[in-house]
Amino acid sequence: MNIRLLVNGTVIHTSLDDSAAARDFFALLPLSLTLTDYAGTEKIAYLDTQLSTAGLPAGTAANTGDICYYAPWGNLAFFYRDFGYARGLIKLGRLPGDCAWLTDAKDIELVIEKEALN
Repeated sequence: MNIRLLVNGTVIHTSLDDSAAARDFFALLPLSLTLTDYAGTEKIAYLDTQLSTAGLPAGTAANTGDICYYAPWGNLAFFYRDFGYARGLIKLGRLPGDCAWLTDAKDIELVIEKEALN
């Protein structure tokens, strides 16, 4: 499940993990989101639809670059700092390379789209 993120005129290519939550998220695309800072650790945006957590661990720890879903609040999270274990945190995928663009103090306008393989 390949996706591309469009942010500040830059295209970022990545893929999602193969899980029920990631498949649900992929089915929602394309999405236009406004990411806001949370706890100096991640940028978040709330989804209108809950993602399935069937067959997934009860939680996980997040690393810099992880794309996650926090089931209790129904939000998408892009981590720019490592974060310890959180119950209800589900990893969806990972950003490639440098995630410095996430550390901007301002809200970030982001478009996430499905990307077809050539």
